[in-house]
Amino acid sequence: MTALPRGETPGSPAADDDGVVATPSTAVPASSTGDEPHAVDEGSPKADDTGDGAETDGQDTATDDDTDASGAAEDGDESRDAEEDTSETGADTTPAPLSEAGGGDGSEDGDESGNAEGDTSEAGADTTPAPLSEAEAELAAQRELRERIEKRKAEKEGPIAAGAKLSGKAADLLAAVRAVESGEQSATSFFDSPAPAAPRRTAPTPAPSRPRAPEPARASQGAPPEAVAATAAVLAEGGAPAALAGPAAETLGAQAAEALRTDPWQLLAVPGVGPEQADGFARALLGAECGPDDERRTDALVGWLLERAALRGHTALDASEVRAALAGRSVTDPEAAVQHAVAEGVVLVFQDGPDGQEDLEDQEPGAPAESMEGAEAAEPAGQEPVQVLLGLDRYALAEESLADGLARLVNACEKDADWTEAASAASSPSAAELIRAVAAHGLVAHTGGEAARAEPAALITAARSLGLRALGAVHSVDGRRRLAGATGDPETAVTLAGLLSGAQGPGRDEEGAIAVDLLVVLDAPQLDVETAAMLVESLADGTRLVLSGDPGVLGSAGAGRVFADLLAARACPQVVSRTPDPGPIGELVSGIGIGELNQVEAPGKEVVIVPVRDAGEAVHRTVQLVADSVPRAIGVPSSDTQVITVGHGGSAGTRALNAALKQRLNPGPGRFGGFDPGDRVVHVPAPGRVVPAVVVSADAEGLRLDCAGTEIVVARERVESSVRHGWALSAHQAAGMRWPAVVVVLPGDAAQGLNRSWVYTAFGRGERHLSVVHGVDQALPRAVAQPPAQDRTTRLRTLLETPAR
Repeated sequence: MTALPRGETPGSPAADDDGVVATPSTAVPASSTGDEPHAVDEGSPKADDTGDGAETDGQDTATDDDTDASGAAEDGDESRDAEEDTSETGADTTPAPLSEAGGGDGSEDGDESGNAEGDTSEAGADTTPAPLSEAEAELAAQRELRERIEKRKAEKEGPIAAGAKLSGKAADLLAAVRAVESGEQSATSFFDSPAPAAPRRTAPTPAPSRPRAPEPARASQGAPPEAVAATAAVLAEGGAPAALAGPAAETLGAQAAEALRTDPWQLLAVPGVGPEQADGFARALLGAECGPDDERRTDALVGWLLERAALRGHTALDASEVRAALAGRSVTDPEAAVQHAVAEGVVLVFQDGPDGQEDLEDQEPGAPAESMEGAEAAEPAGQEPVQVLLGLDRYALAEESLADGLARLVNACEKDADWTEAASAASSPSAAELIRAVAAHGLVAHTGGEAARAEPAALITAARSLGLRALGAVHSVDGRRRLAGATGDPETAVTLAGLLSGAQGPGRDEEGAIAVDLLVVLDAPQLDVETAAMLVESLADGTRLVLSGDPGVLGSAGAGRVFADLLAARACPQVVSRTPDPGPIGELVSGIGIGELNQVEAPGKEVVIVPVRDAGEAVHRTVQLVADSVPRAIGVPSSDTQVITVGHGGSAGTRALNAALKQRLNPGPGRFGGFDPGDRVVHVPAPGRVVPAVVVSADAEGLRLDCAGTEIVVARERVESSVRHGWALSAHQAAGMRWPAVVVVLPGDAAQGLNRSWVYTAFGRGERHLSVVHGVDQALPRAVAQPPAQDRTTRLRTLLETPAR
């Protein structure tokens, strides 16, 4: 074996991680090239994200669109672009400036609304009023905006006419009130109704397990055929490909056709569609009415920028970054565009300053061009500048709900329970410390490497010995297998997705809470903010929650940095494991975690370096290692060896490696949508979830996969977007899983995609053996030595630090 010298470093392919899911490459007419089609991004922000487990490696291969709102794409955030497989199949996709689209009348059309009030009759004497000064015009615009905001608020807060929009219990209550008012029933007739349930749940008695009939899991169905057909007709009018009809109808709903006709820029919400394509579609539908400052366009761009930022893990963006990105998209007044998007509810505004988090939307509506810039510049001398953030409501609500839920668990738990005997019987001092911390607190954070997973397992076993309903939730099927092996009881381990869906675990009580007393979530860095909020909301008062994981690995595929924010906010006790990872691989990975690429002794060939000169040689040596060298020298079969590389594209990305590995290990014509029985694949049932599987067969229902003994049927129309070959994965896809042997491929063109978290994650996936196909010189030690930066903008830490939540 060859040890890894301190100065020798494997490289990696250019980060092109596009996720496991890629939408078909389709063409949309470019606004600047007339009949020349545009190439739609291969990976959709929704579907493709799914493919990349944690933050997918493709994040750092972000297209120009990806970097609009947040500057250069972060190295650590490769994950998102993996999800956004950017296939540049079109020719010139740069659109002409939209200001030219409407001909010479474009600017005049945009001013019609403002001029309408000022139009005067041309008959008779000249009655044109004196022109307003710049200050007067500004005040008039402010008054108009304030009136519009007040009108919208009044409409939202006003009574619902005739109860037409009510349903369910609300409609029943309205009918009851009217019956009392009309004299048909007395008010006392309602006093015999049962009292409403208490607003807060308490820990329930054990709920019986719900029997579940074993049946193949099936992918969700698409939009109704009639909605797809209507959407295709509108798309055809705008010159967009019919292939977008299904995704558009699924994204925009049954009324997608009407929505696109009214607002063509809603096409931006469809995965894989960029501003150039949406502009071309809008120009074809609207003609001269289309302009760069159309409020529909600017609103859609603001939302699109924040959605793209979410693919890179951000739950919010600095307002200045959004304004700069809008300016780069030919918007002449970015500040006014942002203000309009806020007024229309497209985004929310938050002020992150020394006094905590403040929602600027609760303030008095003011001048559209001064409120945010004024907030950014109004801090007193000597204080840090106030940061104004923009965020989508879904992530803002998720972060606020999560912060409130965590505070509820902290306060509602029984304090100082006596678990002394269980702690004294623990297998290690770190496990005993964890048991004591959980006995005294409702929320605990636990950090450590792979060997430290034995401590949460010991906690679960100890809690169950005390008669508590204790359960462990993990990110992957492989993690579930390892946790069940550590506890010795398969009933103690579930996947997080299975627990939330009810497919695994003890089920829910009468009030919808998960029937557990203690829940331990391993692989906590893979927890995105929406999943975390859903999980915490599903826990009853009095339930203890432990979040456990390795803070050095890559983060979640979804938006947020829940575990890192919880640790940074110090909102709960933190137990740091003192259990080191064993063996040469453990020693190597532990050094990487503190920024050192140490030379390790590996007498059993646990770590092997394979130098290569170029990407072609890297692919050749990788196939040789998987098919011959590792099985012969290490005794690990090809089926238990996993290849990990930086990105999906490039000459040594997952696509090229999977094609070469299939040709060697399971050659075939790909008669089932490009797959053959025996192919190793990954299935992406939902964003952020990567499930390794093997192809079994295919029939009229779809592609049949074997996922660790569970049969899954992927509908035929979903195969192309949710199944990829899986001999080679990105590090983000591999996060949370381990294999007996791992081959990490680092060709010379991958230096830009390397950082400490990526190397730490990739090198730590091997249990017995790690081979590094090394094609970079000093890029690896530089990446390892550079301290990891906070690569995501979130609000959770501030919310957790704010007192009296």
